[in-house]
Amino acid sequence: MKPTRRHFIKTASVISAGAITYPEIFSHTQTSETTTYPICVFTKCLQFLDYEQLGETLANVGFKGAELSVRDGGHVLPENVKTDLPRAVKILQKSGIKVPMMVTGIIDPEDPVTETILGTASELGLGFYRMGYLNYDPAKSIAENLKYHKKTFEKLERINRKFGILGCYQNHSGIAVGGPVWDLYLLLKSCDPDYIGVQYDIRHAVVEGGTSWPVGMQLLAPWIRTTAIKDFYWKEVREQWRITNVPLGEGMVDFDGYFKEYVRLGISGPVTIHYEYDLGGAQNGSRNPTMSKGEISDFMIKDLNWLKDKFREYGIAGV
Repeated sequence: MKPTRRHFIKTASVISAGAITYPEIFSHTQTSETTTYPICVFTKCLQFLDYEQLGETLANVGFKGAELSVRDGGHVLPENVKTDLPRAVKILQKSGIKVPMMVTGIIDPEDPVTETILGTASELGLGFYRMGYLNYDPAKSIAENLKYHKKTFEKLERINRKFGILGCYQNHSGIAVGGPVWDLYLLLKSCDPDYIGVQYDIRHAVVEGGTSWPVGMQLLAPWIRTTAIKDFYWKEVREQWRITNVPLGEGMVDFDGYFKEYVRLGISGPVTIHYEYDLGGAQNGSRNPTMSKGEISDFMIKDLNWLKDKFREYGIAGV
């Protein structure tokens, strides 16, 4: 474990606990008293840019951090991680962009590329990564599936410990593992949250949990180490209700309720904005989006400023 990240986790826990008990004292000191991470952007929406263009664009938008896509079809391909990840991180740093976290497809502890990716990332100072997704085998019961997948989590925890890095599984709406957040608790309850945890996604939590999401968030709180921010609402399309992704603050996510819980539960760590609403295909990782870089940047600026305002409102550390 890197001393800096362990120090951050312990310090943040102490400060956050104080903020709950004495909010009038800590509301103005949390930012200065804790180690902070920059607000990041998941780079999938900018995969049409090379590393230099990516760094320049993020700096112009106002971001200081990136959650770099290191997976098939991403900015860094797994098979090229030894050469491309160091180059990407170095170029982004020249633009003033830190890379504390990455998104991967890692889910197989036996795959040789798993240790290659994590070892390379650890050497570069990346402290967090998002894991890939696990599915339920319909031929097995839910209990049998969870028993099987728990072994995967335990093996990945050991690998993460080896490299001093923390792997986070995203709660994602749907019928895969992590749709209902209770399955993540059953998988993680015996795991060390310093090495394996959750990237908590409030948008997906609301899709699946409706108004019960605070219960699930409280259940997972000890393992929530990174968070993803996005918004949505349900829209009727041809007599069927569908999820429609929208800019922050324009959907049905109760962000005020969310940030109150975030502070109350003492959650901290890297925060990343995911742009999944219509950006001319860029939201899906298109290399040839129909929307210009300038138009995409305008949307990114709007969401970033919205989130910064919310952080200031709730005294949450972040830049």
